Amino acid sequence: MRSSKYTISTRKETPADAEIVSHQLMLRAGLIRKLASGLYTWMPLGLRVLKKVENIVREEMDRSGAMELLMPIIQPAELWQESGRWEKYDTGLLLKMKDRHDRDFCFGPTHEEVITDIARNELKSHKQLPVIYYQIQTKFRDETRPRFGVMRAREFVMKDGYSFHIDASCLQQTFDLMYETYNRIFERIGFTFRSVRADSGAIGGSTSIEFHVLADSGEDLIAFNSAGTYAANIESAEALASEAHTNVEPKQLQKVATPGVKSIDQVSEFLSVESSSTIKTLIVKGEGTPLVALVLRGDHTLNEIKAGNLVQIQSPLEFADEKEIIEAIGCAPGSIGPVKLKIPVTVDRSAATLINFVCGANEDDYHYTGVNWIRDCSEKRVADIRNVVPGDPSPDGKGTLDLARGIEVGHIFQLGTTYSEAMHATVLDESGKAVTMMMGCYGIGVSRMVAAVIEQNHDDAGIIWPDSIAPFHVVIIPINAHKSAQVGIASENLYQELNAAGFETLLDDRESVRPGAKFADAELIGIPHRIVVGERGLKNGKVEYTLRRNNTTEDVKLEEIISHISSRSG
Repeated sequence: MRSSKYTISTRKETPADAEIVSHQLMLRAGLIRKLASGLYTWMPLGLRVLKKVENIVREEMDRSGAMELLMPIIQPAELWQESGRWEKYDTGLLLKMKDRHDRDFCFGPTHEEVITDIARNELKSHKQLPVIYYQIQTKFRDETRPRFGVMRAREFVMKDGYSFHIDASCLQQTFDLMYETYNRIFERIGFTFRSVRADSGAIGGSTSIEFHVLADSGEDLIAFNSAGTYAANIESAEALASEAHTNVEPKQLQKVATPGVKSIDQVSEFLSVESSSTIKTLIVKGEGTPLVALVLRGDHTLNEIKAGNLVQIQSPLEFADEKEIIEAIGCAPGSIGPVKLKIPVTVDRSAATLINFVCGANEDDYHYTGVNWIRDCSEKRVADIRNVVPGDPSPDGKGTLDLARGIEVGHIFQLGTTYSEAMHATVLDESGKAVTMMMGCYGIGVSRMVAAVIEQNHDDAGIIWPDSIAPFHVVIIPINAHKSAQVGIASENLYQELNAAGFETLLDDRESVRPGAKFADAELIGIPHRIVVGERGLKNGKVEYTLRRNNTTEDVKLEEIISHISSRSG
């Protein structure tokens, strides 16, 4: 396709709202245009990439035996009320509306309710199971603060799939099949990625695995070991207890005045101790009791997902305010500790191994030193409530953990009967008894993947597309074709030959643009292979070839250029 017919609309300036590399480059390269906060138009070049990503996803889902359908974007409130999510689903993200008859609807952020309604009406017998449905469709989530361009937009393209099963064994088989399918999809795209254990969040269910593209700009932290046998989102990565102190004589408990000392850093400096020898006590709302104390080592941070999943903690987790704390404990935050504390105490595993530690004395401007659990505060629960840190032992016993940033591009869940039970989705088993179907859920952020590819594949000049999803495989740049008939004819012939050979080719025949600007545009857009056709090279029967990934340039015989590109594609 000629560039004169296929408008190349690039921007050289850095937009004010660009927050990460992919957003900036997608705008500059003319892949997207912003309509409103979190709303983007996919321009022709960008749409070509998006459709290629969709095609890879569709091919692999079809290969797995899944059946594609298309559900309505607008969903009736009755289904969400039936599942119990109308009021609960991530408050503020669900865009609700009324039709002219004053009936409630929402713009679908996900489709568990709709697919469960389909299943309960279409599936009657265990002989129809297992079944996998999927769609590739626009979703809408009314994000409070859309950011990072299409990475976290309000409107986005998603592949969501759902499976139905007669029992847990059947569900596990399909879950494993989807795990393999997702790995093939991300490998074909060209990602460097990791699959990690994760929390199911608002979707619900039990077993949950996320797929993360490794990138410094990623929003999520993932923990993994060097052996490659363990990986988990930091929200669900298990934090094992630190090595217990042995052969240490317990010190005497002492109450020390610490005027104006509140933070862990201040305590450590004032008492000349390491932060790892101190503990911090956080007060949260309880379930069945007004307040609960959460105790961590001073150098560790609370994992709110883990803490919120404890049965004794109110869900979602909510911190007590200063007034509630003073009324219940008698001091302000910063002086709280577990010694003689009159509310339930849950201690992190690592904090529970400390000996002779420092903590608040439950009196403003005072701390205890020489504290020991058995002697001074034995009434406690012990649980994993902290974030892992680099160097923690790996939960599988193989080495230690490291942390890396990742961009979540896929997520698979075992939903169990969360929706099918609430919505009475049953089939008859072999004995004719009605059995509630078990469900799986499988999502991929299709439009998000485009941005994630750019985060992993770019340089100072622009995007570096993998051949699998590049808007074009090859760009031909003629030098002064309007002045040289030889260059024009050679470029046209090469353009036809490359397309006939299966390479999607862009011929940059813009007469008003200088060669240097054409080169810059080709690099910005990220076309994998560039061919420059000029009179000087043609005299020797050669063209100039550049591989975008490493910007290596070489002269290649004209009759060998197609095989040369083929050997460097993939």
